[in-house]
Amino acid sequence: MSWILKVRDKFQAAHYLREYRGKCEHMHGHTFHVEVQIQVQDLNNTGIGIDFTEIKQKLTKILPDHVLLNDVYDFNPSAENLSRQFFQELKKEFPVKSVTVWESEDASATYSED
Repeated sequence: MSWILKVRDKFQAAHYLREYRGKCEHMHGHTFHVEVQIQVQDLNNTGIGIDFTEIKQKLTKILPDHVLLNDVYDFNPSAENLSRQFFQELKKEFPVKSVTVWESEDASATYSED
C-alpha cells in the first residue's frame, strides 16, 4: 500500500536554448509550472505521509524565480533538464517519484528514475 502526494508551484524565468535552431534559441520567458510526486508507504499518527507544507517550502526554496536560467545552471535549461535538476534536489529530502516541468499549458517534461 502506498500514497502519491502531489505538490505544485510555479516560477517565472527567462532562458534560451543553446545549439537549438528555432524560436527558442533566442531569449524568452515562461511561467513554469512544476509538479512534484512523492510516494510514501506509511502515515504518521495524524494520517499524513509528509506534510504538504514541508514539501512546498522546499520546492519554493529551489525554484529559480525571476532569473535568466542560463546564468543559474551550467546545463541547457530545457524543461527536461530542469525536471531532472529539481528531482535531484528534492530527492535529498523526500522519496520523490517524479517531477514535471510545464513550459506552457500544453508542453511539459517529466523526470523519474524508474
